[in-house]
Amino acid sequence: MLADYIAPGNRVELKATGKVWMDKDARTRQIYMSKVMDITSDDRIEVLMPYEKGRLVLLPVDGEYNLCFYSTKGLFQCYSKIVDRYRSDNMYILVLDLTSQLQKLQRREYYRFSCALELKSRLCSQEDIENFRMGRNYLIDNSALQRSVVVDISGGGLRFVSNFKYEEGSTIFCSYRLPGNANDKEYEMISNVLKVQELESRPGLFEHRIQYVYIDENSREDIIHFIFEEERKIRKKQT
Repeated sequence: MLADYIAPGNRVELKATGKVWMDKDARTRQIYMSKVMDITSDDRIEVLMPYEKGRLVLLPVDGEYNLCFYSTKGLFQCYSKIVDRYRSDNMYILVLDLTSQLQKLQRREYYRFSCALELKSRLCSQEDIENFRMGRNYLIDNSALQRSVVVDISGGGLRFVSNFKYEEGSTIFCSYRLPGNANDKEYEMISNVLKVQELESRPGLFEHRIQYVYIDENSREDIIHFIFEEERKIRKKQT
């Protein structure tokens, strides 16, 4: 059942498959973000018409699109065709028929993107973990945060280098900001330290690999989307 994996409110990317008759249409060369509004059957969904720079983008009926859903159960992809569009309560809706089976994607969540970001972190107590799990992360004491440098990130964890060392298996609170984020959002998560090793080339510096344990799903989606966009920019420069 489609509804077992996708739910109203999930974010979805739409990318045109580039049919010949649409090649000159600028709308086929963009990746648009939207939101699932309804699942009317196992092969039909309704999504919001996307906006770009504050303007509605009227995607064409009969246009064929590759969809990538950001679900709480992971990333899912399928192909689709726009069969209708209509207006309801000042919202513009696209009706899409799914033309392939839903497939789970792993690549973007675990693809590690090289970067250089400031990381703030500290060891967690059991109380901290419980507060964060219950959505009370504002109770976490920020006074003892240590600073280090993130060297790569993914939707599932990150790697950072510091002049201090956490023990493998320890649980830490950490936060960082993504470059180019207009809202200057601080992304916060509770993570497990998987592996720690001293850098051979720079004694006194330690590489840590961590995995997110508690993270807001919207934050995870933002991180994955950031990685996707940066990867796309790099590919564009290379071509």
